[in-house]
Amino acid sequence: MAADEKSPREAKKAAAKKVPLKVSAVRSVSPEDSAADKKSLGQVRKTFIFLGFVAIAYAAYLVFSGQVDEFVTSLAGVDLAWITAGVICFLFYYVFGVVAYALSIIADPDNPVGIRDLMSVEASGVFFMRLTPNSAGAPPAQIYRLTRAGLSVGEASALNFTRTVLYEAGEGVFAAIMLVFCGGYFYETFGDVTLVGLFLFGFKVVQVGAMLFLCLFPKPVVAIGNWALRFANRRRWLKDDKYEQWYEMVNTQVVKFSAAFKRSAKNVREMLLTMAVTLLQLGCMYALPWFVLRAFGEPADFLICLASGSMLELLINAVPLPGGAGGAEVGFAILFQGMYGVHTTAGFVIWRAVEYLLPVLIAAPCMGMRSKGGESLNRRWNRFRKRVVGFVTGRGGGKRATARGGVTVKPKAKKVVVSGAGAKAGGSDVQARIAAGKAAAAAKKEAAEKDGAAE
Repeated sequence: MAADEKSPREAKKAAAKKVPLKVSAVRSVSPEDSAADKKSLGQVRKTFIFLGFVAIAYAAYLVFSGQVDEFVTSLAGVDLAWITAGVICFLFYYVFGVVAYALSIIADPDNPVGIRDLMSVEASGVFFMRLTPNSAGAPPAQIYRLTRAGLSVGEASALNFTRTVLYEAGEGVFAAIMLVFCGGYFYETFGDVTLVGLFLFGFKVVQVGAMLFLCLFPKPVVAIGNWALRFANRRRWLKDDKYEQWYEMVNTQVVKFSAAFKRSAKNVREMLLTMAVTLLQLGCMYALPWFVLRAFGEPADFLICLASGSMLELLINAVPLPGGAGGAEVGFAILFQGMYGVHTTAGFVIWRAVEYLLPVLIAAPCMGMRSKGGESLNRRWNRFRKRVVGFVTGRGGGKRATARGGVTVKPKAKKVVVSGAGAKAGGSDVQARIAAGKAAAAAKKEAAEKDGAAE
């Protein structure tokens, strides 16, 4: 019987094995988010079929227009080193996207989303932005992955919406900068066609303005939205189930979006830094035509290519088809034919492959990445920053490290810490021993004094 009983030490070890040492955030996904993600994947399957027809139509155009020989000759003379540089440039587009998301959550010490989660979120944006009409599949897919990482539906929606607002605003800011520096070039080269670019820029300004109005003034937006929903429901334009769904979104999500954006706007430094990273991200995408042009050995003005790439992207976003099919071909021919000349057709194919097809192939396997639920990015960043500062300043230890939150271990006498009532008893026992020691020392001293007096 005694052999079957475990000692207290063995029982403690057995209990420790059963209790996990690390507690991660609860990662539950609502059925609605899962259904939205599946719906996005369904749209992707339809898009692949659509793109197959587009590819067939484009090949037929090359054959019937007699440009096959020029196309093959141009491809044969391509410098692959410049194409590789363009691919690396677009990889930085993905990296800057992850960094922009990280800056949006790094101020929150309790946010459970990790770097791998953010890589999955950004990959989903890259993937579904190119394979769904008007990028409609990107937000549901990104929100799904944020909730899978541990955020609530409201928090994930608000974070994704705030990131979307900054991205759209970044497109407008980048286009405005390019018009300031290259507006004369567009007018001299394209004449009245420049008005189309100005119209696209104005549309982007209106779009961003509507988003900012929603964020800053949620009450009027909710009132207008409820009126529009009632108006459509009374005339049977909107069924009851859809009415309930949109009513819930208007009256809850709009307020959450606004609150999240206002919280982010209070952190002016993080907001400006995120905008700067977004501009760098967009620059990596807009610069791709410059790399392709250099691959053909043609002279290229980097700033003009950036400006033309910005205008081309505004046109692609305005076309309600996957990847802006149709708008991309027409826009590239108008904006870059003067630069590419006989290489226009081959240049478009290479640019489209690097800007559209290759990102889809790279993003697809990254969408399944997940973090293991360790420390938040805020705590990891603060610890890393303290180590760097300590290494640079040479003040990584001692009292300075303790004041900054570090742990300083000093040699001390062994001390047994007991919780509960035992702690009080232990403390009293120590005090009693100290008092007894002092009393013994006093008695010994008194006895020595008496012996001296007797002598």
